[in-house]
This record gives sequence, structure tokens and C-alpha cells, in this order.
Amino acid sequence: MITKSLLQTLVPLVDDLARELPDGERYRRLLAAVRALLPCDAAALLRLDGGWLLPLAVDGLSHDTLGRRFRVSEHPRLQQLLQAPGPTRFPPDSPLPDPYDGLIDGVQLEVHDCMGCPVLLGDVPWGVLTLDALDKERFSSVDLGDLQAFASLAAATVSVVQRMAGLAQQFEAEHARAESYRALAEEHPAPTLIGQSPAHQRLLADIATVGNSDLTVLITGETGVGKELVAQALHAASPRASRPLISLNCAALPESLVESELFGHVRGAFSGAVADRRGKFELADGGTLFLDEVGELSLSVQAKLLRVLQGGQLQRLGSDREHRVDVRVIAATNRDLAQEVRAGRYRADFYHRLSVYPLPVPKLRERGHDVLLLAGHFLELNRSRLGLGSLRLDADAQAALLAHGWPGNVRELEHLIARSALKAMQGAAPRARIVSLTAAHLDLGAESVPTAAPTTVQNDAAPPVDLRTSLDEHQRQRIAEGLQRHQGNWASLARELGLHRANLVRLAGRLGLRKQ
Repeated sequence: MITKSLLQTLVPLVDDLARELPDGERYRRLLAAVRALLPCDAAALLRLDGGWLLPLAVDGLSHDTLGRRFRVSEHPRLQQLLQAPGPTRFPPDSPLPDPYDGLIDGVQLEVHDCMGCPVLLGDVPWGVLTLDALDKERFSSVDLGDLQAFASLAAATVSVVQRMAGLAQQFEAEHARAESYRALAEEHPAPTLIGQSPAHQRLLADIATVGNSDLTVLITGETGVGKELVAQALHAASPRASRPLISLNCAALPESLVESELFGHVRGAFSGAVADRRGKFELADGGTLFLDEVGELSLSVQAKLLRVLQGGQLQRLGSDREHRVDVRVIAATNRDLAQEVRAGRYRADFYHRLSVYPLPVPKLRERGHDVLLLAGHFLELNRSRLGLGSLRLDADAQAALLAHGWPGNVRELEHLIARSALKAMQGAAPRARIVSLTAAHLDLGAESVPTAAPTTVQNDAAPPVDLRTSLDEHQRQRIAEGLQRHQGNWASLARELGLHRANLVRLAGRLGLRKQ
């Protein structure tokens, strides 16, 4: 039976179904109405994606929860809610771990009362609606029918969102594909671009604009911003999504092997070529080829690549026979290729062929509170990896993350969370259900951009040194220190110093730092 208070709460939400609202706002209004009618400390709406549940909206949970992905097989309460025919309330003394322990906003406590309901589109589980409370008897007087009403309205809201986005027609096909690839998806979920900042939303809009085309895309941005994930998202948004996405890191191969990797070779083309071999272009035929670190290609390889990009024709190394391929190229670099062209280190025609659609990826320091969503994502991954019940950030840790400059971008954050999680686990009480990361665990005060080597003050008594010797010693010191910072990665150091990798290697050889 629908009570007067329930009816008064539902009517505005039903009215919203006929209004044009952002998807996120629809979900937020739904959860706010749930909390207004049903006594709870937190509510969440999660969407099922393969073997994972992804939070679309939360109310009363920490902000980083939106960045988490909950593997259903690791969270028995969520698994039970998905399989239930209707609303479920867990006994306050249930031994099943709660995925939200330690995540209720502002407190480091375990959840004591929990209930939820599957959200169904037709007969197919779309996700779950969950309610949690810190008081173990909070839901004792709640009518589960009220929760079912909200779950039904959530399903209606989702249907409206899908129709407005043009997804309703694809739902059955997507579900059929999901069934056939469910096992693979559970072990290898598709990468997710996480964020809500204006800069991130502009990136998503660009991906939506150019993804469904065959235009060549040049992804630019600092090291660690996630250029490879953007390339994967572009491929997934294209008509070629069912075809291969082949990747090649142009900086990881010696120049002598780049041609063979790209175009393939025939038997006897060079020493060690004992059989015919297809290159990346042929492997990507019908799909997408992702060229990472494309700024490291030599001028000679650029010229040969230009011919393939223009006509789709290539020759394997050592062969006169031409092959025609149908490949979309996505390239990525952290170099300023326009400046490289002006300096004569890059072909202008090749640059213009690559940058048909330039796509800059924003730096993490430009994305505001996205850092907390990404932290939540990495916290959940490490919670699962370390076998913990809950892994959270305290308030000081959140403030430290927001204040940091992130010179290494998202990759730096990922490594920081993994490192800090280990520190927090070692310092926690044995068998602690909730492990909190503090600012001390993050130790961001020790993280800083490496500074230039201190200026050497020459002692008056020291013998004079000629300019060439002094310059060589300074270069030797800079290169040695740089190699240590970059863990021996010559391409990364070359970018920092503004040199081409081959020139840097030759200079290091002359200075005795590398064998010629």
C-alpha cells in the first residue's frame, strides 16, 4: 500500500521523468528522496558492468566511492542483492562484510544495518539500490515495499536516460554480447575514464565526437595522464570496436627494428629473419593501430609511415610486393610536435597527417576533485589485491591529495596509493576490518620535482679547467642523475632534456656513459 508520505516523495521524481535533466542530476535526486523518506546514513545507486558494480550516484558516502569498482564476486552482500527477487534487509549481526565499511562520510565506522534491492530492466538485472545505517536497528521498522517503489522508479529513470541517449535500442544486443563475454569481462574489465571535472568532461565530449569516425587522432599530454586509456576509449567508441586494437610503443624499440615491427618482413630480409612475419599494420587490418610515443620515430621511418597513412599501402621489409590495409591510426606523444617540426626534427607533412584531430588530455592538477575519484578507484583495486575489508582515506589524506601538484599525473597517484596502502596495512592492528590511509602514509611532503644540480663553486686553489672539460663534466653529471631518476629510460630522459633519443645516446657514448 502506498502511504501518503511515499506518494508525496515519489510525485516530484515522476515529474522529473518528463523533464530534460543531466543523467547525474536524476540519480542524485532519486537518492536524496530515498534518504528523505527512509531513515539511513547513506544511499547508493550502482550499475552492473560485467562482473563489476559501478557507483553512478552516492549520498552520504565519501566522494572517492564514485571512483571505485566493486567486483561482485568479492562482495557477497552485493551479489546477494543482485540475485534476490526483491528488497533484502541483512540481519544486523550478519557475518557478511559490507562494501561500505569505513566509507560513510565523516566517520571511520563499520556499517551495522544494510538493505537493498535489485534494479531490473525487464527481467534483466541492471544494478542495485543500497541503503546503509550505522545504527543496527535503524531499518527495523522500514516497509520493504517502500524500497521496492524506489527501485522501480530507479528502473524507470534508467530507462528514460537510456532512451534519451539512444541506448535503449542497443540494450538487448549489448546484453547478449555481455553474456558471451561475461567470464572475460570479470577478469579483464574494460578500462574506465574516471572523472567529473569540466576538463575531464571536455575530454569525454571530444572522444564521443571523434570516436565514431575514421579520422586519425593525435593524443597529446604529459607523461602519466592516461593517453593509452584514451586510445582504448576511442577504439571502443568506433565502428571498429569488434576488430583488433594493436599497440606499439615507438620508444621501446631500436630504430633498426621499428620498420619490421610496423610493416613486417620476409624470410631473409635481415640476419635472424628466418620466416615471413606480419607487421602491426597487417595485424590491425580492419581495426585500429595505436602508436604510442610517436614523437620518437626517426625521419626516415616517418617518411615510410606517411605513404601508408596516405594510401593504405605497405611493403614488408625485404619484399617488393605491396599489401593494402584498412587501418585507423591513433597516435600519442608527450612532445610538442609542432615545435619539433620548427626545429627540423620532425616532418611537417607527417605531423599534419597525424594531427587530423588533435586531442589533448588534461593534467591531473587541472582536474580538481577528480583526484579523489581516481584515488577511490585505486583504493578499491588495492583493497581487493591485499585482501582487506575496507581501505579508505582520512580527511587529512584527502586534503593532502588535493593540495599536491602531481607532476607524474594519474600514474603517480596510482603508484602512491599502492605504496601507501602497504604502509597502512603494516601499521594497522592485526585483522583490522577498516584500514585508513593518513597523510603520513602518503608522505607527500617528500615528493617534489627534482631540482637542477647545485652550481659548483670553484676553489681558488683548484687548478684551472678548460671550458670543454667543464662542459663535458656538467653534461655527464646531468645525464647520470637523469638516468637514475628515469630508471634508465633513455627516451624519457631525452624528452626532459629536449634532445632526440638517438642524439642523447651518442652524446652519452662520447662521455663514457654508454658503449658506442
